[in-house]
Amino acid sequence: MGMLIRGWKAMFWLLLASLGGGCAVLPENVDRVESHAYTATDDTMLGHRFAAERAEHPDMSGFLLLGRGLDAFLIRAVLAQTAERSIDAQYYLLHDDLTGRLFIDQLLKAADRGVRVRLLVDDMDLAGRDWGARILDAHPNVQVRIFNPFSRNIGRIPQFVTGLGSVTRRMHNKSFTVDSQATVLGGRNIGDEYFEANPDLAFSDLDVLAVGPLARDVSMSFDRYWNHPLAYPVATLVPDAPSAGQLDEARARLGAFVKEHDDSAYLTALRQSPLADRLRAGGMDLQWGSAELVSDDPEKLLASRQEVEYRLAKDLAPHFDGLRRELIVFSPYFVPGEEGVDFFRGLRARGVRVRILTNSLASTDVSAVHAGYARYREDLLRAGVELYELNKRLGKEAHPQHAASGGSSKASLHAKSFVLDREEMFVGSLNLDPRSVVENTEIGVVFRSPQIAREMADWFDANIENLAFQVKLEQDANGAEQLRWYGRVDGEPQIFHVDPYTSFWKRFMVGAIGLLPVESQL
Repeated sequence: MGMLIRGWKAMFWLLLASLGGGCAVLPENVDRVESHAYTATDDTMLGHRFAAERAEHPDMSGFLLLGRGLDAFLIRAVLAQTAERSIDAQYYLLHDDLTGRLFIDQLLKAADRGVRVRLLVDDMDLAGRDWGARILDAHPNVQVRIFNPFSRNIGRIPQFVTGLGSVTRRMHNKSFTVDSQATVLGGRNIGDEYFEANPDLAFSDLDVLAVGPLARDVSMSFDRYWNHPLAYPVATLVPDAPSAGQLDEARARLGAFVKEHDDSAYLTALRQSPLADRLRAGGMDLQWGSAELVSDDPEKLLASRQEVEYRLAKDLAPHFDGLRRELIVFSPYFVPGEEGVDFFRGLRARGVRVRILTNSLASTDVSAVHAGYARYREDLLRAGVELYELNKRLGKEAHPQHAASGGSSKASLHAKSFVLDREEMFVGSLNLDPRSVVENTEIGVVFRSPQIAREMADWFDANIENLAFQVKLEQDANGAEQLRWYGRVDGEPQIFHVDPYTSFWKRFMVGAIGLLPVESQL
């Protein structure tokens, strides 16, 4: 009977492949013209702005953590307004919402001043939006490329079904670089939930602004993706060019939208934010230190999953191997696998304290990933790892710097960061799950700044009890091990015996997903 079932499954997948995959066709990517980041940019406004500090810190980069969504959007807008030569933006998701349109408006205004804008976006979020990308690309100073595109002559669902190993592997990178002088890296895509503009969902996220040599390194990484065969000019996918009238109409609609929101609560909050006041006063408060960019090679998406030479994990390994005292991990999607559990167990055996903050079942936006994580909770706890899961019900008191933004109906962790021995930090797009490590491409920076690392660790110490539930493994009256969640509800200590704020059916469905052989795709 088992062989019969497997035979029918094989026939089913072959039928889907014959119906869907055979029809998926992409045009030849022969019109892609190579271009490269500008390097002689020390004479720009940004070059002059940080020249004195760079001279005081040779071979170092300056850093500013961006924990608040308002600050993260504001910095991108200010950098775009300061740009004189180039903007290189690389994102996994770029939503068509308030902050997405404000972002595009800033790019266009920079292009109007003569700034070269290169926008590279993964195709995951662009279904039905080709024409908008084509219109943006029609600006003489804007170039738009789509990474690892889906075929346009067949629906996406059949391609997902038949394209495991190709269209399911995505460019997850996030970077925004201006004049090769300043760059923003981190966990944020472009969309309202990342920048405190969504009243229903607030992502607790983290970016870092970096100036100096690291910005040049990010520019070089961007060029590798921009010039890769998987990067398709949007005009190759959408050959028909918009007319002058269509361009004028689209620009007028965008201008009217921006003007309509000029006095909105969100733009008012941007203008009145503490960081805006500091920028107007000329202060940035950068911390300087050595830095290493870690970035997957885009060839990773074409290579076998067994090939590790294209993975950034090999560059992170020395930093983890050198740990002596403490590791703090922020990872919204955390599926360590047996290898990861062994790694953390080894750290604990060396006396390294390991604390991990991830999403709870109630706070996650991807329940399937939680199913992959849940199967390893008990092994991690037995190994001595301290596990914390975000409390989705956070108020404005949890807002300062690195916490989730307050006032939304649901808080969700999205930051991807590590604090190593309170001396180094990693900030980037990398989740600790198979999809980030093996399937997708990622980018991040490891920088040495004891001051920033200590501040981040001290913030964790001071706030974690109010922000998250600590998961513990305890024996019940019969001697059986049971998970318990210790946290605070309305400021009062409380213990949960099941995943907090979840229904039986949600726990049942996640448990069922955990039985499926899909961990490699999580």
